[in-house]
Amino acid sequence: MIFTLAIVPTALLLAGAPVFLVLLTASATTVLFVMDVPVEALHQTLFGAIDSFALLAVPFFLYAGELMGRGSVAKRIVDIMQASTGAMRGSLPLTTVGTSAVFGAMSGASAATVATIGSLMLKPLEQRGYPVHFRAGLITAVGAIDVIIPPSIPLIIYAAAASESVPKLYAAGVIPGLLIAAILAVYVVWYARRLGISDGLPFSARQLFVAVRRGSWALGAPVIILGGIYGGLFSPTESAAVACVYAALVTRFVYRELSWDQIVESAARTVMLSAQILIIVACANVFGWLLTVNQIPMALVELVQGWQLSPWMILLALNVVFLVVGCFVDPLSAILVLTPLLMPLVKAAGIDPVHFGIVITTNLAIGMFHPPFGLNIFVAQSLFKFPLEVIYRGIVPFLFLYLAALVLITYIPWLSLVAVRLIY
Repeated sequence: MIFTLAIVPTALLLAGAPVFLVLLTASATTVLFVMDVPVEALHQTLFGAIDSFALLAVPFFLYAGELMGRGSVAKRIVDIMQASTGAMRGSLPLTTVGTSAVFGAMSGASAATVATIGSLMLKPLEQRGYPVHFRAGLITAVGAIDVIIPPSIPLIIYAAAASESVPKLYAAGVIPGLLIAAILAVYVVWYARRLGISDGLPFSARQLFVAVRRGSWALGAPVIILGGIYGGLFSPTESAAVACVYAALVTRFVYRELSWDQIVESAARTVMLSAQILIIVACANVFGWLLTVNQIPMALVELVQGWQLSPWMILLALNVVFLVVGCFVDPLSAILVLTPLLMPLVKAAGIDPVHFGIVITTNLAIGMFHPPFGLNIFVAQSLFKFPLEVIYRGIVPFLFLYLAALVLITYIPWLSLVAVRLIY
């Protein structure tokens, strides 16, 4: 059992095999050669994993983000943010942080935010004299906000893996996401002041009004998504479907930027990305089922309880685990594999599962830009041609800022749970 569920997947990961193939190979080997269960159980668990109404939100949110990313939605949000900040020190990096947070409230995809916002903001940042390592670090790190702020796709996956409520997790993610954005905003303003860089034109109420008028349709998406959910109009999955229709109508008829062919092309790209995500969901669910059937989570609970660790020490240990895992494995795979394993331990320690979900996603958000294999690093390198050493140097201060936020989020559960308690 140890060989098929631990040694085989570890060897395959080190050999560079895709995550879904690692999980499926380990699961199939265990079912065929170790356990006395019919092989049909493997097929049933694979298909049962993705037979979930909640998971329909994943392709819908991806499609909405794809449509808005191809149009000028992000540019209009940038204009609003720039008009709001005026000529204050750090106006451009502050705009980058704010736009990333708002765009993340539409798509929930970190890498897409790095690509979209980076293409808009890198040239202005360079023209204003910001050093290349700062530009590289900022663009690579800000996209990680979208892993936490709703409608976060990792939160949907965690909800499915932990049998938790998506609306509660979305409510829990708002304040931690805004906290990280605020910490980054304070830092970039301080950095610009230290360099003596002045970015934009003086504040103009008329310019802000024009920018808001031009971008009002773009700002409507997060209002519809979150307002619809908490107003009781529709479920998270239904809100994702409504967001798709809204994005298609706005980009096609209001802004008139995308043709029908481009809308269909966006759908095809979303299908490919959704398939990549859902095959990981299916294979990870089988792996988690095998762990549960063989009582490995309960054995872990008994082991840790024997150490008599306090909840804060358990959280510290789990943070270290997820930070290390996040450096090598994508967030969705990490959530799907580790959540079923750790959830009995979390509940036994008296840790709220909703709070724990935000702690997990914050850790894995850091993993999105943490060396050596953070996905955002490779997106920035391939799209913007930054050398790896420049990116690594640039992300160091942002890494410490995220870690400071992680400590606050981990040990002040109120940040995650206050909105849940107010709403529910």
